[in-house]
Amino acid sequence: MSEAPDIQTLSFEQALAELEQIVARLESGQAPLEDSIRLYERGAALKTHCETRLEAARLRVEKIVQGAGGAPAVEPAEFN
Repeated sequence: MSEAPDIQTLSFEQALAELEQIVARLESGQAPLEDSIRLYERGAALKTHCETRLEAARLRVEKIVQGAGGAPAVEPAEFN
């Protein structure tokens, strides 16, 4: 079995796709217990990585919409 890529090197889209595969595998109930635990741990790390990437994107968008002098040109972006 090949080594899984380091989570920090994954783009948001890659991490989300892998997380979706893990969820599907766990939901199927076909993975042995030890594999399920390992998958769950990786899934939790992928979830955190995706949340971090989304927050960074939200901050970038907020920075873009700031008007001259720091006043918001439009309402801050909400991604909840």
